[in-house]
Amino acid sequence: MEMETQRNIDKLADYLMKLGAAAAIIALCLYFRSVLVYIILAFIVSLIGQPLTAAMRKVRIKGHSAPDWLLAMLAIVCILGGLLLIVTQVIPVVTGIIRDASLFNNIHLPEGNLIDNVNLWIVGAMPWVGADFDGVGLILGYVKDFLSQISFTGILGSLASTVVDFVIGGFCVSFISFFFIKDRQLFRKIISALTPDRLEEKAGQAVGDIERLLSRYFVGLIIEMFGVALIDFLGLWLIARIGAGYAVGIAFIAGILNIIPYIGPLIGEILGVTLCVVLKYGVGTGLEVNIWIFALIVLLIMLAAQMVDNFVYQPLIYSKSIQATPLEVFIVILLAAHIGGVTGMLAAIPAYTVIRVIAGRFFYGNKAVRRLMPDMENEVHNNQS
Repeated sequence: MEMETQRNIDKLADYLMKLGAAAAIIALCLYFRSVLVYIILAFIVSLIGQPLTAAMRKVRIKGHSAPDWLLAMLAIVCILGGLLLIVTQVIPVVTGIIRDASLFNNIHLPEGNLIDNVNLWIVGAMPWVGADFDGVGLILGYVKDFLSQISFTGILGSLASTVVDFVIGGFCVSFISFFFIKDRQLFRKIISALTPDRLEEKAGQAVGDIERLLSRYFVGLIIEMFGVALIDFLGLWLIARIGAGYAVGIAFIAGILNIIPYIGPLIGEILGVTLCVVLKYGVGTGLEVNIWIFALIVLLIMLAAQMVDNFVYQPLIYSKSIQATPLEVFIVILLAAHIGGVTGMLAAIPAYTVIRVIAGRFFYGNKAVRRLMPDMENEVHNNQS
């Protein structure tokens, strides 16, 4: 009896020690959360950079490929160059749109069209608004007043502070990701060192699966962003006849917002139509049609890009990369949006991929896990044999 009591006490002490260790680890992660964020971002950058290094490694000079450190540096330069391209294209165009839209003094709308009929109907239904009521002009006037009240001094001050933080964070992430890209096994070695010996093999397999799936996902996400932006740019430039510079900026904005699941494309479409209408009647660029037809044309262009995304890009990204069904993805994004809003939606798919792989590797004996991951059965059997 005393021996059994002592055994229970030892088990309780063991559980309390493990609980205390877990609490200490969580506390350390919270205290050093900025460093942890840098490491996570560096891991994501390495997942994007590894396919680039693999492609560059195929280029051989006299039978030899470039050293790993040089390939890692070139991959980081390519990634940073892409980010710099987006920033240098989007920010000047957006500020230019705000500046141009806030400087024009008179709003000239075409007469004798559907707008006049709508205004006449409103005046007839509500005579108190006055015979010279102009609804669209009033709305655009409010937009003009709002844009003119934006403090560019405050924006520049905030932008300067953001740029400093971005440079510091970018250096830290680039430095850490260089070693992750240079040594593809580095992250796996770190996880293996923190894992008990009896779980080390499964942990290594899980990390390999996570790296492979997330690498496909992030690369696919970049392709999706640029694919949507390209379709929007061509449509706005060639069909809506928005200037090429404005079309590039609006298309990039729509492509970046498209990363946010479900609500991002809607926000991009509303913002794109609004900016195009403001540019047409503020700067004078765009098709020579009335406001409703012009807005409809812009909306159809952006809807066409979204249809291509829904039926071509997303099925390839979600089914091929994270190997999850559309229903799983939808439910996970809804739960993540309820927990963390837009940030939760952005992190939903990568986090679910990690949880899914860990569940498949460590808890495949559970019935619910087997039902969610039937494709993993053959791989598990092969590893066991």
